[in-house]
Amino acid sequence: MPQPPRPPTPPGAPQGIAADLPQHARERLVSMRQHHFFTSDLSVNEFLLVKEVGFHPLGLVMGSSIFHIGWQAVRQGVSEELTTLTQALYHARELAMERMEEEADALGADGIVAVRLTVAVHAWGSNVIEFLAIGTAVRHEAGQNWRAPNGKPFTSDLSGQDFWTLLHAGYRPLGLVMGNCVYYVAPQAQAQAQQAYGQNYAMQNMELTGPTQAFYDARELAMERMQAEAEALTAEGIVGVTVDESNHTWGASVLEFSAIGTAVTALRADHQIPQPSLVLTVND
Repeated sequence: MPQPPRPPTPPGAPQGIAADLPQHARERLVSMRQHHFFTSDLSVNEFLLVKEVGFHPLGLVMGSSIFHIGWQAVRQGVSEELTTLTQALYHARELAMERMEEEADALGADGIVAVRLTVAVHAWGSNVIEFLAIGTAVRHEAGQNWRAPNGKPFTSDLSGQDFWTLLHAGYRPLGLVMGNCVYYVAPQAQAQAQQAYGQNYAMQNMELTGPTQAFYDARELAMERMQAEAEALTAEGIVGVTVDESNHTWGASVLEFSAIGTAVTALRADHQIPQPSLVLTVND
């Protein structure tokens, strides 16, 4: 699925700040860059660990996209992907991610750590969804280029602690990669089982093979697309993968499966893994 193009810089706007960023966002970013003032959602421990591996926080960056998700007709009794909805939700997430990256660009960042990509359903309509991407932009203090192969700031949903561990072990993040799939799961298998067993249906232990295959296929499509994004970044693998399932108010039979993780590559051939230490809490 193609990514949306980066919009041009408007006349008179500071270089590196894209046209679709709100005016107040542009003003905030320019002020932070001029005054060397940063904001961050990192915890104190995360902040210090990110600093320990040579990165300085530049500012909290975010991107938002409020998207109306249309409807696609389903074929009753046929479990299949709803490609129009898949592409719409993917595009909405990409818009949010692109705008977050544009804010990081405006700050001169090498990357964004501790990225959170959330989905919220507002009261404006049953199919209106907001996608929000937010994280802390960072720059390497030694001036090295840590950007992704595509020239954009790297993105990662790893915590500050995991980011520290990853770098000390000889790996680096390339980008937050994702794949999704909206799937219609036909309920006919359960209806057929009820018809076959009649009143004894509730007492039977059985696999519903139709829904099983549909769920399996949908998750595989999301995973496959996430992997393709990582391969496009020339990554060696993906860490911290999460696979989520949601229906976005469409009803029980239409579900979205999304897979998200951080694509990584090796910095060196020898990987010295930091030894974990025992930590005891004194809190109840």
